[in-house]
Amino acid sequence: MIISIASGKGGTGKTTIATSLALSIGRNVQFLDCDVEEPNARIFLKPQIEKVEKVTVLVPEVDENKCDFCGKCSEVCEYNAIVVAKNKVLIFPELCHSCGGCVLFCPQKAIAEKEREIGKIEVGKAGDIGFISGILNVGEAMPVPMVSAVKRKINKEKSVIIDVSPGTSCPVVEAVKYSDYCILVTESTPFGLSDLKLAMGVLAKMKIPCGIVINKYDSTYTKTEEFCKQQDIPVLLKIPEDRKIAESYSKGEPLVKALPEYKNEFVKMLERIKK
Repeated sequence: MIISIASGKGGTGKTTIATSLALSIGRNVQFLDCDVEEPNARIFLKPQIEKVEKVTVLVPEVDENKCDFCGKCSEVCEYNAIVVAKNKVLIFPELCHSCGGCVLFCPQKAIAEKEREIGKIEVGKAGDIGFISGILNVGEAMPVPMVSAVKRKINKEKSVIIDVSPGTSCPVVEAVKYSDYCILVTESTPFGLSDLKLAMGVLAKMKIPCGIVINKYDSTYTKTEEFCKQQDIPVLLKIPEDRKIAESYSKGEPLVKALPEYKNEFVKMLERIKK
C-alpha cells in the first residue's frame, strides 16, 4: 500500500506519526519525506545517506539573434515568466512552470530549454527502511516539481509511507495523489478541527479514503470526534498530550522507541487500514 500522512494544520505531529508507522512496519517499507520545504524525518529515522541527486526543471533560453521580439512567448506564458521589451527578452526562471508553451508557440523557433537546479534528493537507508527525502533550495517558490521527483522513486513492491507537507495547497495534492489511503493527523483544538475539515474536503474530491489520528488528545474537547462520527470517518488512534512524548520529540527520538508500547498500536492501526 501507499499510505500518505497529511494534516490540514502544521505542528499536529504528522512526522511523528509517519516515522512511527514506518518503524512499526519495520521490513519491506519505504519512507518518502515529501515535506520538501522543511524535511525533518531524518532527525528521527537517522538514515545513512548513500547518494544525493540533483533535481532540475526546464526553463526557456532565448536566442536573440533569431528572435524578432514579436511577444508571442509572453502572451502564451500564464505565469508572467517572460517579458518582451522593444529589443530585449526578460526571463524570470523562478516563475516558470516548465510547461514548454513558449518553445512550442515561438514563430521563429528562437527559444530552447535549459536545466535549472531547484534542489536535491537524498537516498539512503534507516535500518531496513528505504529512505528518500526531497530538499528544496532556499528561495524556490514551487515545491511541486520536487515532490514529483521524490515520488518517482516509489518502489511499488514495498509498503510506502509518504510524509506530506501541512495544509491543502498544490504540494499536498501532488504528494497524496495515487495514495491508497491517507492518514490525517489533527489535534484537539478548534484550529485543528477547522483545518481538518479542509483537508478532508481535498481528499473527498480526490476520492482517497482516509482515517484520523488525534494527537495531543484532550478528552474534554469532543467536537473533533463528533465531526468524524457525522462524516463516518474512523478515528484510528488517539495519542494523549504526554510529557514523555514531548521530551522524546525534542531529543529527536521516535515515539515508538521512547514508548515501545505504542508500536503495537501502530501495527493494529495498519491492520485496520488494510481491512
